[in-house]
Amino acid sequence: MEENKKIEEAPAKEMIEADKKIKNLIALSILLGGLFIGSIFVDVAQLLKGNGFSQRVLNKTDVFTLDGKTWVAYSEPIVKIQVITDDSCENCQPDQALVWLRRVVPTILTQKVDLNSPEGKDLIAKTGVKTVPAFIFSSDVEKTDFYQQASALFEKKNNQFLLRTAELGLQPGKYLEIPSISENDIQVGNKEAKVKIVEFSDFQCPYCRAFHLNSISKAIRDYGDKILFVYKQFPLEFHLQAENAALASECANEQGKSLPYVDKLFEDQSNWGKLEGTQKFKSYALQLGLNSSQFNQCLDSKKYQDKVNRDKEEARSFGIGGTPSTFINDQFMNGVIAYDEIKKLIDEQLAK
Repeated sequence: MEENKKIEEAPAKEMIEADKKIKNLIALSILLGGLFIGSIFVDVAQLLKGNGFSQRVLNKTDVFTLDGKTWVAYSEPIVKIQVITDDSCENCQPDQALVWLRRVVPTILTQKVDLNSPEGKDLIAKTGVKTVPAFIFSSDVEKTDFYQQASALFEKKNNQFLLRTAELGLQPGKYLEIPSISENDIQVGNKEAKVKIVEFSDFQCPYCRAFHLNSISKAIRDYGDKILFVYKQFPLEFHLQAENAALASECANEQGKSLPYVDKLFEDQSNWGKLEGTQKFKSYALQLGLNSSQFNQCLDSKKYQDKVNRDKEEARSFGIGGTPSTFINDQFMNGVIAYDEIKKLIDEQLAK
């Protein structure tokens, strides 16, 4: 009897367990179904209320419109840009530059930083910014197509990237400092003068020739020890002999004959500019009474190549992309400037 009772109880237990499993599956189905239906209602509710789009909806489209705006999906990351500017300076406003930047990097997120604020001063100190507006990109810019195609437009500063505005043709609105003056620079005049003229120039540039012969030379003669003229090298790549001329002028400066040699280079520009090599530059040294052996060794060894490279890099750091580019104290002039205008600026600086 007991054995028969056990046999009868076994199927009953199995039925109970099976019934529980079925109930659990039904409950799970109801739960999953509810979540699915609920997600649809959530999506619909978001669309109707204008509160946004769910991830499920966004995954199905690259472009959609909301409240009169068209939103486009991009595969590139958000790139943060800190724009250092000065609201009191009309020429320092970055709006036009940002319009162009948004075309090439549509995922930028900008933050304007006033140069006089603590954050602005800290950024300037860390990145060495010399002009405003300045555009400092986050490291995410490295992941963009724009950076891959134009990395030469950026200068890495710690973990940030400073845009080289000169290469883009963006004129600085304001200069935060003036170019440095070192003992090795080509100089004419009084080192303690109240007015210092610093020119970035290219000996093969016809505009530099006109500027030097018609304006700078006159200023040096007329003002004498009242001014200091400093010549900085900025040979442009498309002037094939400009680099050799720059090196030759530095070798002449080594022997204290900088101004006569500079004058000769500009006066005879049309002749040496058509030639190759350095022989013509060596002949000028001989004509001007320099020690030929010392000069030739200096030029052949490219002794001042590092000096020329530093001048070029300094020019770029000031946003300079062409020649002549001249500072009269903190006043910047681009291109050929008539002597009367230079005279006016010098007189104004002397009167301060």
